[in-house]
Amino acid sequence: MLSILYRKIIWGLCLAALGGSHGLYAQDARTVPIDVNLIMDGSTALKNAGNEAVAWVSDYLIDTILQDGDRITVWNAAGNAQIIHSDTLSGAEGKEKIRTTLRSLAFQGNSADFSGALKAAAGRINSGFVMTYTVLISGSSAALSPLLLGPDSNLLRYSRVEEFPAWRALVIALNINSRVQQAAAAYLSGG
Repeated sequence: MLSILYRKIIWGLCLAALGGSHGLYAQDARTVPIDVNLIMDGSTALKNAGNEAVAWVSDYLIDTILQDGDRITVWNAAGNAQIIHSDTLSGAEGKEKIRTTLRSLAFQGNSADFSGALKAAAGRINSGFVMTYTVLISGSSAALSPLLLGPDSNLLRYSRVEEFPAWRALVIALNINSRVQQAAAAYLSGG
C-alpha cells in the first residue's frame, strides 16, 4: 500500500516538475525564469526525422515554453556531447538564434553520448533557477540503449517519453531526487 502511494506521489511530482501540468502548455504568464537543457541526437539516427524533430522543438519548447530571462543550453550529443548554443533568452532574436543552431545540425556520426550530455547538464544546473527543464531528442530507441542499460540509467529516473513515428522526446527532471523524497516524507507525515 505504501509503495503504491509513494509511486503516485513520485509520478505526480515528476509530471508537475516536467511541465505535465496545463500551465506550461497554456502559455500562462510565468514570473520565474527556468533553466533549459536541450539535448539533440546529432547522430545519423535522427537524420531522416531531423526536420520534424526541430519543428516540434520550435513549436513546443521555443514558442510555447521559453520566455525572456530563461537560460537555454543546447547540446549536440553526436560522438562526444558538446554545447552548441548557450544563452539567456532575450526577445524574438534570441529564439531565432536557437532555431538557426538547430537547423544547422549536420546529423553525423554513428552514436550519441546521451549519458555524457545528461551528466554534464546535471553538473551545470544553476541553483538560482527554481526549475530546470531538460529535453532529450533521440532518433531511435537503439540510440538510447547504452544509457538505459548502463550505469547512468538513474539519470532517467524522473522522465517522461513522447513517442513519434521516427523519433522520441524525453522530458527529464535532473537532480530532483531530494525534493521528491522531501515531498513524499511531508505527505506521508501529514505535513
